[in-house]
Parts: sequence; C-alpha cells; structure tokens
Amino acid sequence: MKRIIIFALAALASLALNAQVKIDSPRNHGMDPERLSRVDGVIEEAIRDGEMPGAVLSVVRGNHVVYLKAYGNKSVVPKEEPMTVETFFDLASLSKCVGTTLSVMQLIEDGRLRLNDPVKRFIPEFKPWTDPQTGETVDITIRDLMTHSSGLSAYYDADKIVARFGPQQPDSLMRVIATEVERHFHPGSDFLYSCLNFITLQHILERVTGERLCDYAEAHVFAPLGLRHTGYLPLQDDLRTPSRHAEWLPLIAPTEVQADGTPLLGAVHDPLARLVNGGNSGNAGVFSDAVDLSRICMMIMRGGSALADKKLGFPENSERILSRAAIRLMGTVPSENDPSVGRALGWDVSSAHSGLRGDLFNPETCLMHTGYTGTSILIDTDTRTAVVLLTNRVHPTDDGAVGRLRAQVANIVASSIIW
Repeated sequence: MKRIIIFALAALASLALNAQVKIDSPRNHGMDPERLSRVDGVIEEAIRDGEMPGAVLSVVRGNHVVYLKAYGNKSVVPKEEPMTVETFFDLASLSKCVGTTLSVMQLIEDGRLRLNDPVKRFIPEFKPWTDPQTGETVDITIRDLMTHSSGLSAYYDADKIVARFGPQQPDSLMRVIATEVERHFHPGSDFLYSCLNFITLQHILERVTGERLCDYAEAHVFAPLGLRHTGYLPLQDDLRTPSRHAEWLPLIAPTEVQADGTPLLGAVHDPLARLVNGGNSGNAGVFSDAVDLSRICMMIMRGGSALADKKLGFPENSERILSRAAIRLMGTVPSENDPSVGRALGWDVSSAHSGLRGDLFNPETCLMHTGYTGTSILIDTDTRTAVVLLTNRVHPTDDGAVGRLRAQVANIVASSIIW
C-alpha cells in the first residue's frame, strides 16, 4: 500500500511539473529554431546505435529555457519505460560542481576557507608531496584539490576499502587518502582528474561546518535556489535504499544492472560514493533533473542569483547563493597553476576533458563538466547559453559512449545562435 501511495504522489508531482514548465521560443531569444532542432537527429542516432537508452536535453539562453525535450527510454530493465523531461538522473561527477563546488565557494566567500589554505590545516594527518630527488615537501592546498592539480591518484578501489574496514566507513577512506594514497607530482604543476580531491573537500567542509555535505548543500544551495528536484540520496544499511526522497524513485532513471539482475535505482552508481560514503560524497551522489540544472546554469550566468520564474515553477523569493566576485573566481583558471592544468575551481575550462564544448563555442568563455553516468553541463558566459544533456549511458550495462554526442550537440546549439 505504501509503495502505491509513493507512486501516486510521484505521478501527481510529475503532472504538476509538466503543467508548470513552459519554455520560451528559441527565436524570441536569438536562436534559429530550425537549426536548433537538428539536435534531435544526432541524439536519436546515438540511441539507435545503442550508446544510451534515452536522454533529456535542455538549452538555456539567458534566463530562459528555449528547448526542452526527452528522447528514447528511461529504462529497459526490468521493463521498458519512456523517458520524460521530468526524469531524475544520477549526476555522477556533476555532483562535484553543483554540490561540492558551490558549497565550498560559499565557505570561501564567508572567510571560512582560503584557496591557499593547506589541507593539513583541516586534516592534520594529510601528508604533503615529497620531491623524490631532493626530499623537499610541498603542502597540497584547497586550490590544488579544486583544480585537480594536487597530484592525488585518480581513484581508490572501493572493494579494498570495504574488505579492510567494512562498508560505509568514510572516515577510514579519508585516512587512506590522507596518509597512503600516492602524490604523483608537485602540486599545481600538472593535471590529474581525481575523485579523491573532492572527497577530501567533502571532509574539509564537514569539519568546518559541522554538517554533512548532503545536508549543507541542500540547505544552503539547492533550497535557496528553489530547486525541488535536486538532492543527495543518503543510503540505508543495504546500500540500495535511499533514506529520504523516496517519492523520487518512480521518476529516477536507473543505472547499471547489478549481480542480482536488478539495476541501481536511487543509489549512486559510483562505488566509493555508494559502498564507502553511503550516498553522501564529495565526488558523486546528487540526483537532479534538466529543469533544476538549467536553473543552476541561469544562476551562474547571472552572477550568483536566479530570477523568479513562475513558468518554470521557481519561487519569487529566490535568494542569491553566491556573490558576483565568487562566481568570477570560480570560473577563473588560477594563475598559480601551470597553464597545462586548464581547470577553474570545480569546473573545466581547457583541460584534456573539455571536448564536450565542441568546435564552435568560444574556448575562453566556457565552463563545463561531465558525469560518468552520461550527464553533462556546458555554460558559455559570453553568449549566455547553456546546454544540459542528461543520459543514462550506463543502463543497463556500462558500455555506452556519449563523448562525441556531447560535442555534436554543442556545435548545433552554438551554430543556432543568431544574436
């Protein structure tokens, strides 16, 4: 009976959202609608090629969603269900920018963190990089973590942590990162994308605020923006069942099918985030939909606040969540880093991972990020255009590829801009 009630509530929420979302015409906002509609063909082709079962695309111009469309299926296992624009996605590493980064930027502008602060200020056992030839040591800083220039290894085997300490042992994982994980190069001198950087940022935030990251982000970032379909799903002991937001489950796109033959649903796909951190993790764990993510893009393009927008269902009393100075800083590649790093604070600008920008958007004015599950955000602050492309390429198996699709969609959107 309880399950029936949850599904009924979710259906009503879906209908309410559908009634509220009224997108503007691309032509009214300087975009060629016929050219823009060419995105349909490349997305449908990727679905036919088996790269993902479905997708949701939102294109934003200024403060308006001008293109919002669902394609293909939300799930194919255990049964086929059509994709809708209301579908929630496991954002994977998009959580780094929309959850961890926005939260950390608030602590920076509040004077509780500085980019130059060494990590050991907050995690005393956190070891520095040691030059193997001279023995010189250099502390890793907040800046190094946020720009993936710390030199920390890219990942750590979740199964090894579980075998050694048991499931849901985030403090044990942090001790391993602090004292055992290799530091591969002088901080700031090179780029190595690492989930461990953002798990470390999570622990710093939690020690500074006394709150879990999932609670802090929902209270100080998502709620003030009026987001109703964005949040973390902390897990119960079975590591498959969320402890809150159960009403979202019918609207979530499942990810990879597990050994028992059922896909993950409402449990974060990333192994460290799920098995060790229990859904509250700095590197992954946020679930959201295309409209809420579009709202975040609008906020960034407006310098830290988003306008009231009744047609999208957002409240009139939306708050500023970051200052214009913090938004500017967040989007700036630090001069302290080697130019080859190419990362701003929590966002990509020109690193080896920036291919989703495509060929036509200005490389000097774009922020972007991807998620392993098949999600991505691209923001061009020059033309005030954003592209939110959400796919569940890891469903039912982890063998889909959407890298080329992201660039194709970006090129079509960029080419459709008239003024």
